[in-house]
Amino acid sequence: MRLYECIPMKEAARLFKVLADEARLKTLWLLFNHQELCVCDIMAALDITQSKASRHLATLRHAGFVEDRKDGLWSYYKLCAPSDGVVGPHLELLRRTLSARSDSRALLAKLHDWTDSKQRPVVCAKGGACKTSRSGPPSRRAQ
Repeated sequence: MRLYECIPMKEAARLFKVLADEARLKTLWLLFNHQELCVCDIMAALDITQSKASRHLATLRHAGFVEDRKDGLWSYYKLCAPSDGVVGPHLELLRRTLSARSDSRALLAKLHDWTDSKQRPVVCAKGGACKTSRSGPPSRRAQ
């Protein structure tokens, strides 16, 4: 039996629908390369608002691609281990495909620039973008 013979058509459609969004593909790429990321990390790398980042992450979470954890008001996301034999091979193919793209490397570089800047004090306002603070310790308020 082939891999595609064991996946119901409805499940295949759901899988590909989730993967059919550029922001979600970029988010998965970032998570392929980082154990865990905060919502503000994804916002900064993708140049999107907190609400868009959260909406895409919720879609990925509901589809079983990522899981979240809360640390106070902060939300962190990481990849889940695939729950079935169909999602895993597709994610691996996606990872390999994206790793060969120059725009994927540029996206990682942008994230690394952001995370390096977070070594300096960063203030993240609830519902707003994060910015570097010039004085005082980091304020760790969530998106």
